[in-house]
Amino acid sequence: MKEAAGIIAAAKPGFKPNVGIILGSGLGPMAQDVTDATVLDYRGLPGFPQPSVEGHAGLLSLGKIGETAVAVLQGRGHFYEHGRADAMKVPVRALHAIGCETLILTNAGGSLDPAMGPGSVMMITDHINLVQSSPLFDEAGNSRFVDMVGAYDAGLQQHARDAAQATGVMLHEGIYVWFSGPQFETAAEIRFARMVGGTAIGMSTVPEVILARQAGMKVAGFSIITNFGAGMSDTPLSHEQTMSVAATAAVELRRLLNHMIAGLGA
Repeated sequence: MKEAAGIIAAAKPGFKPNVGIILGSGLGPMAQDVTDATVLDYRGLPGFPQPSVEGHAGLLSLGKIGETAVAVLQGRGHFYEHGRADAMKVPVRALHAIGCETLILTNAGGSLDPAMGPGSVMMITDHINLVQSSPLFDEAGNSRFVDMVGAYDAGLQQHARDAAQATGVMLHEGIYVWFSGPQFETAAEIRFARMVGGTAIGMSTVPEVILARQAGMKVAGFSIITNFGAGMSDTPLSHEQTMSVAATAAVELRRLLNHMIAGLGA
């Protein structure tokens, strides 16, 4: 982590981002909104994942959104790629090391709510770690026992609501349920996720929240809804569908986040 953080800091001397952003499937184009950007390839950053999923470019952009200094990661490592929950340990800790006190996470997810269809934007208010894996396995010491109550910062949630109102974006809110993937869920699993209180499902994000909370970072999370869960519609599930719908929904979330993040630098 220290080596990666040193390389990032040296790439833009004197620059200290206070907001880190991880862009999930379909959100990569938001990196174009970063002004005065210095771009680094994950391949030159020790410990950073080499994304193998369409829509994850593997680039880090340092610059500004509005007057807010940001570090934007295009792409993440997923549990389903290697069976490890700690794929994003080095990137999240490196962001914290270079100054990020806030981490904003985005993903593409499936809806469990019939009233929240494909193309919707959902703010994550809490999550269910259905995988029951952790990026902190094999660590020692008391810091691994992370308090996850209030993991998604209430102040950032209000900033998001204000930004949604200002930009005219319909912002849903709900609980994100983490499945391991890469296969999509069965209809029975979707019924179970709905029964335990889930609003949306996905294959990422939760490990990064755990890492960020361990580091003391404030966290906000957002899902762009690309499909209904298995058994809730007649449309077959595929990654191609995810990417197609994500491109449309991402426009809404991109507008909201740009307004929200610009306001964080005020």
